[in-house]
Amino acid sequence: MRPPGRGGVPPASPALLLLLLPVLMQLLGAPRGEGAGTGAGAPSELRVRVRLPDGQVTEESLQADSDADSISLELRKPDGTLISFTADFKKDVKIFRALILGELEKGQSQFQALCFATRLHHNEIIPSEAMAKLRQKNPRAVRQAEEVRGLEQMHMDVTVNFSQGGLLSPHLRNVCAEAADAIYTRQEDVRFWLEQGVDSFVFKALPKASEQMLLPRCGQVGDRGKPCVCRYGLSLAWYPCMLKYCHGRDRPTPYKCGIRSCQKSYSFNFYVPQRQLCLWDEDP
Repeated sequence: MRPPGRGGVPPASPALLLLLLPVLMQLLGAPRGEGAGTGAGAPSELRVRVRLPDGQVTEESLQADSDADSISLELRKPDGTLISFTADFKKDVKIFRALILGELEKGQSQFQALCFATRLHHNEIIPSEAMAKLRQKNPRAVRQAEEVRGLEQMHMDVTVNFSQGGLLSPHLRNVCAEAADAIYTRQEDVRFWLEQGVDSFVFKALPKASEQMLLPRCGQVGDRGKPCVCRYGLSLAWYPCMLKYCHGRDRPTPYKCGIRSCQKSYSFNFYVPQRQLCLWDEDP
């Protein structure tokens, strides 16, 4: 028999305590976020207040991982929609994700997720190592983009197989987990990735553009079970799009001395088999 008062619980082994240490540190409030994990290669984070195109202000998070050679951006719109953008420089892929809150009183689901993957051109945004070095002197300042780049219309005519998405970009499986059945891309981008060695079974074609032209816009369809062409628009309110170079008397060559910020909007058009998968798209 066990002595009374001991409860019969054997002492934990040192190996078990080592395994549990990270969990215990998190539960006990170990420091996280800015200032934590700043060792070599650790992702850096910058939080800025930005002005949206409609004039409202929100907080934007920018992260850079120089080891993975990637940049991510995340912001929440006033209506609760969460927008994220990931630039994968190693794979020449950029990924947009939208988590759109549903209107429960209208019988919609709690949220709907969309992902769009397109080719990344390296001159669209500053390199990850430059982003990792960014700091801000006044965290309370509201940032407004110096340059407003034109609206880009994209016709998405291919879907990405989520289970094979890691072959396109290792970030896709994590970023688009909630949108496993709604990851869209374009034929022109697929052709480029195939030339880079990505397997064709990663992609699946949607109905041809000529067939989609016969379908109405979702905003014109009343029957929620009918197929239609959906439209979704998003905007990156503020991001470092270019490096600035200065000239000095004592320097024979130009040197990096800052960034130029941009705002960029996108409009995605894509086929959905049912109108209820595009409830936000209303005709103007």
